[in-house]
Amino acid sequence: MDKFIIEGPTPLNGTIPISGSKNAALPLMAAAILGDSPTTITNVPKLKDIYTFNNVIRVTGAHVAFDEQEGTLRIDPKNIGHLEAPYDLVRKMRASFYMLGALVGKYGEAKVSLPGGCAWGPRPVDLHLNGMRAMGIDIKLEQGYVYAKAPQKFKETEFTLEPSSVGATINLLLASVLKAKEFTIKNAAKEPDVVLLCKTLEKMGAHIEGIGTDTLTVRGVDSLEGITVRNAPDRIETGTFMIAAAMYPGSDVTLTGTDPDDLGVFPDYIKKAGIKCTIKGDEIHIKAPGKIKPTSIKTAIYPGFPTDLQAQWCTMMTQAAGKSTVTDTIYGDRFSYVPELIRLGADIDVEKNKATIDGPVDLKGASVMSTDLRASVSLVLAAMVARGTTDVLRIYHLDRGYEDLEQKLTAVGANIQRADQEA
Repeated sequence: MDKFIIEGPTPLNGTIPISGSKNAALPLMAAAILGDSPTTITNVPKLKDIYTFNNVIRVTGAHVAFDEQEGTLRIDPKNIGHLEAPYDLVRKMRASFYMLGALVGKYGEAKVSLPGGCAWGPRPVDLHLNGMRAMGIDIKLEQGYVYAKAPQKFKETEFTLEPSSVGATINLLLASVLKAKEFTIKNAAKEPDVVLLCKTLEKMGAHIEGIGTDTLTVRGVDSLEGITVRNAPDRIETGTFMIAAAMYPGSDVTLTGTDPDDLGVFPDYIKKAGIKCTIKGDEIHIKAPGKIKPTSIKTAIYPGFPTDLQAQWCTMMTQAAGKSTVTDTIYGDRFSYVPELIRLGADIDVEKNKATIDGPVDLKGASVMSTDLRASVSLVLAAMVARGTTDVLRIYHLDRGYEDLEQKLTAVGANIQRADQEA
């Protein structure tokens, strides 16, 4: 098991290229199963979750070829015959549950393990299953597996997501585009990942109305064709590096290959914190201020402040000149990183779903570890401004969601080394 050894503090100066989005790529990979011919996805990152989902898809009999150097992934579904996503693979990553919608949507039946993934908080799949039941799909749970069997065509119906859910919206789209007479998803997620999936399915031949709104209406078509589609830039990686560039005085970083339109309100909050943020085309330039202004946030569904950036924001607020709060209205228990930041010297108090941060504090190096992806990267950000040496343990979480993280940060001035945790 690896760890990072980080020496700080160091200003960051230079250019960081933004990788393709894992969260956008995974639904596109599931959609490829629906086609009658191969689909090619470009701008795919080299991440553990991508490799895991490749293997999940291969189990079905599909041919999957991933050119890591080019970031190109080709999926040929023609030999699919095993309609199962097994526990030993699905337990590693919750997004593997998209196989349920894809397989039952294309072949009318599926056996898919209940999912795994990050250790924090419940992410029930009831919304996914109840939406499919509303379509007329027979759902049974046995020994940790979901067994789904669909009629030839789904009845005309609608389903309201309460609460709105990216994962459930994606799974219901995958299940319905080939088999629904007419299926309406109300309170559908509007995240860029969902919009890209909808546009991709349309390009494959699907009929979807209301793309980009919270009401999606699907009318089934007889078949879909494979296409070539470019994956989106990773908006969470973009936000993370914007925060990294802002945290230490003297830092001056340009992010390339971004899509600023996918960031929602996040750049507005960056500017509220007194950080110079200049957007030009697909480039975002961040210049760290002398003092960060304390700026409170509340997470919200897109285009609101993303829950996947709240840990990073809380970390940045330890360097702000005053008191601020971070409230997570999406996942109330997503503060596992706070005790580790306190080990570094942060002054943070958590009550239910709200963290109160007093800054600025002089962080000092220590050994820290985390239990999920975003918590891990928040500790890396803290370590880069902390004085002395910080060991960030259990960084396998980072390898699930950030491509070449230490290489990108080292290239702009960070002092990060990967080492064996047991050494």
